[in-house]
Amino acid sequence: MAKFWNFVLFQAGWFACVLGAANQQVLWPVLGTLAYIAFHAWRSPSPKTELSLLFKALIFGVVTDTLIMRLGYLDFRDGWPSPFLSPIWMWTLWVLVATTINGSLSWLRSRPIVGAVLGAIAGPMSYEAGIRMGAGEWGPGGQIIGFILLGLVWGVAIPLFFYWDRTPIEQGLVKNL
Repeated sequence: MAKFWNFVLFQAGWFACVLGAANQQVLWPVLGTLAYIAFHAWRSPSPKTELSLLFKALIFGVVTDTLIMRLGYLDFRDGWPSPFLSPIWMWTLWVLVATTINGSLSWLRSRPIVGAVLGAIAGPMSYEAGIRMGAGEWGPGGQIIGFILLGLVWGVAIPLFFYWDRTPIEQGLVKNL
């Protein structure tokens, strides 16, 4: 039942943030979604590990969305907190996606290829849906290239989030540097 509620609350948070952005009213949707994220982390069997995953997903999302935005393929129409970064409601959505790793998407844990394919398809479609709802628009760089870049980002993101969830950073990427 927890996976069901994780899915429902993910969808509610996604719609709240996107509709809030479309109407330039992001404060309450972001705060509500962050309240759910805090509750999710608090209820996690391992809150410290869960918070680590959420933080890594946040950094990954801010960097990739900002890069795609700065390259001219996305325009979020919301410059808060900075016109040089992706908007805070997108940061919230990246963290919200990470809550599904141990929830409604946990069935993908041992299926990295399926996760990559699902991410590469569903990620860009989610952005397209948000754009059609008025939360942003494709930048002057073009929709097709933007869609491809998002597909690559999300094709990497889902398996990467599962990797981060099971491997402490000291034993993972940093050890290999």
